[in-house]
This record gives sequence, C-alpha cells and structure tokens, in this order.
Amino acid sequence: MELGFETIGNATLICHDHGPVLVTDPWTDGSAYFGSWTLSHEIPEAQRQAIRACPYVWLSHGHPDHLSMESLDVLRARTLLIPNHFGNRMRDDLCEQGFKVHVLVDRVWTQLSPRIRVMCLPDLNQDAVLLVDMDGRLLVNLNDAGDRGAGRFVRKVVSGYQESYLLALSGYGDADMMNFFTEQGQRITPHAAAKTPVGRTIARQAEFYGVRYFIPFSSMHKYQRADSLWASEYTTTLEDYGRGFESRDCTLLPAFIRHDFIRGQTERIQPPERVIRPVDPKAFGDDWSEQLDTDEVRTLGAYFRGVEHLGRTLDFLCFRVGGREHVVELNRGRFQRGITFEAPRGSLMMAVRYQVFDDLLIGNFMKTTLHGDFGAGRLYPDFSPYVAKYADNGKARTRNELRTYFADYRRRDPLGFLRAQVETHCVRPLQTQSAELLRTLLPQDSLGFRAAKETFWRMRRALL
Repeated sequence: MELGFETIGNATLICHDHGPVLVTDPWTDGSAYFGSWTLSHEIPEAQRQAIRACPYVWLSHGHPDHLSMESLDVLRARTLLIPNHFGNRMRDDLCEQGFKVHVLVDRVWTQLSPRIRVMCLPDLNQDAVLLVDMDGRLLVNLNDAGDRGAGRFVRKVVSGYQESYLLALSGYGDADMMNFFTEQGQRITPHAAAKTPVGRTIARQAEFYGVRYFIPFSSMHKYQRADSLWASEYTTTLEDYGRGFESRDCTLLPAFIRHDFIRGQTERIQPPERVIRPVDPKAFGDDWSEQLDTDEVRTLGAYFRGVEHLGRTLDFLCFRVGGREHVVELNRGRFQRGITFEAPRGSLMMAVRYQVFDDLLIGNFMKTTLHGDFGAGRLYPDFSPYVAKYADNGKARTRNELRTYFADYRRRDPLGFLRAQVETHCVRPLQTQSAELLRTLLPQDSLGFRAAKETFWRMRRALL
C-alpha cells in the first residue's frame, strides 16, 4: 500500500508510506493478564508480515495487551517509540531487555517517513495518546487513555484536519476490574451487565473530539482461563459496536480494516474468530490450593505498606490465599474500611514481585470484597491509581515521591492537569453515581434516560 493504514488485533494500527512504517501496541502472540485474556480473532499472515516490516513500534502503556513481550520478541531490530512517562519504567525495562528505545518528546511532531509524523501525549495515569498525521489526514490513537486532561488539546488539533479518525477503547466495560463480591460471598452484578448500547457511547465520544470517522479499538479480547470465563458474558462482539450508533457528523467504520488513501478505498479485513476452550489456571502457574510461605507474607505486607497513600485512606488489606487469610494492617487496630482479595498464590506473588498489580485486577479471576464505605467508584480513586499507576508504573510510592510525580505533570500542562483532576475526582464519580440513580428510576432505552446522558456529555464537553 502506497499510503494508508490497517487495524487488526486488539489495539494494533499499521501505518504505510510506500510500505509499512509504524505499528502500535502489537499483541500478536501469547496471552495477557496471567493467561486470562487471549485475542478475539486471529492475526492474518499479511498483517503479521506488515508488522514485522515496520521500522517503528509505538507502545502506549505497560498493560500486557498493549506491551506484549512475546509479540515484541520478533521486533528486536526495530526502534521502540514510547511516551515520556514519569519514572521511565517502560524505558528502563525495555532497555534492560536489549531493545532500542526512543522516548518521544511531549506534544512535538516527530517525522517517521516523508508523509508520516507522530505526536505523543502522555498522561497522569501512565497511558498515552498518539496523533498520527498521514499526509494531511489525522489518526487519533486513544487506545485506553480516554480524556485525562488532553481532550481540549486533541480537539483543537482535530479541528485543523478535514479528514480525521478516532481509534479508542469502547465496549460494555469488561476491559477493567469487575469481579466484586459482597461480604456474604455473592458476586455483584457488574455495570457491564446493563449492556448499554455501545454505539451510543461511540457517537458521543466521536462528537466530543470532533472526528469524522470512528474505528472500534483496544477491546478485542476473549477470556480463556476457567476461573475468569464467567466474564465472557460481558465481552463486546464486533456486531455490538454499531448498536445504537447515530451521528450526523461521524461515520462508524468496521473494527478491522485496510484503508488506502491514494485509492480512496476501505477494505474490511475478516480474520477468523477464535474458538475458546477453557484453560485450567494451573497451565499458567496458578493452583488455588497453594498457600503463602512466611517470606511471601512479609513481601506482600512490605509491598502495600510502601504505598503511603493507602495508610491515609484504608485501614487494612486482607489476602485470602489457599484458604488462609493474611491481614496487612495499614492503621493498627482499625478495621472500618478495607479490601479482601482472594487470589491464587502464583499470580498474586508474581504481580507483587514484578509490580504489576493492575494485571491481576484486570484478569478478573481474583475475587474482591470491599468493607466499609467506598461509594460508586469502588477502587477509584484511592486504590487502583495509587497502587497500579503511580506506584507500580510511575515509581512514586511515598508522599514526597507523589508530590514530585504530580508536580511534573502539572508543569507539562497546568490546565490539562487541572482538568484531569476534575475528571478523576468530580466528573467520573458524579457520572457513576448519576448512572446508578438513573438506572433505578428509568429504563435504559427510555427517552428520559437517553436525554439525561446526553445532557451529562454536553456538560462534560463544556467543562473539559
């Protein structure tokens, strides 16, 4: 292809300029989240060859469905482009593995070929957006990043292009932690069970950014572990993305396409869908009957006590492993607010040792029970960001390290940082609480429910 792009896999974009130039987040082989996820569709050989031929590989963040070490192994001769994340964990880890790494300068165009240039927008949550200019056409690779302060900047860039494409995470919501239980041991029905028509959310998101086309992205996976297979009910099929989509300004394209700018043609790629056969967790090193030894209990306590913020917001963490409970006291003698995690020994200790606790959450086989008042946000904003984003990925565990962490992102974009804080602490909790209230009062397909959601999105756009 002389000039154009392809989308395939989970969050893989392949850009061509007289041949393959750039591939993003290539997950082509292996599983993710301790074996819990596998790709929903096969990667055709034509796209595999194009991926291998790309001189540049962009990685958005450290989640294993975006940074797949097994998939990167065949790309060792390529240049890895990564965001300028605070703490430089991605850079350091990849350099240690022998890769050639180039850190992109924030909000500066970098020329990759005569007609392809890129701009990277890292965010406070250790994720990033990639803008790709292809000879005057704009691709916005939002992957999992959402709008964490850069939305207004992205909209301004989009407004300068007549032809623009948004590639972003969408779906019912299973691409996040949702395996919550009551204190009586009953699984709590996840928000994804509502199966709010995905097309409506896509239309609002596309109109929020002002793009001309939307491509479903970053949500093409299936569950395969026997202990996470329950979540398969809430995954999003290719047919689901168009449900409820209505927009005067944006066109919804298929998830897997080959788009040729010179010929003005869009060709659908139709890879075979994977048939799932449940895999025993033991195949991934997890035996639910195994118990922790004394050193592992000590390691577990040190890991979580090292995240100082937890001691200001929680009283305890309890880990149920192999039928035994181990309590990490964060406020001695107080047991009003805490979390119980029930997990197999193997993946729990691997998540702790390699500091990838988010991978354990998103795998959706670990069972989580909240004790005390957590509100609609559950693990947000006091647990997941501070453990998985700021501490594990940003290397900011103490109060002083967090001050430096936040100051760095505030310095890069003061207004964007403020908007991100408003989004995290005000807008998202309000959105969750409002949605819960609306679901109890109005049917989701009713005009009243839809009108309320549209009003919220208009207010959000004005604010952010």
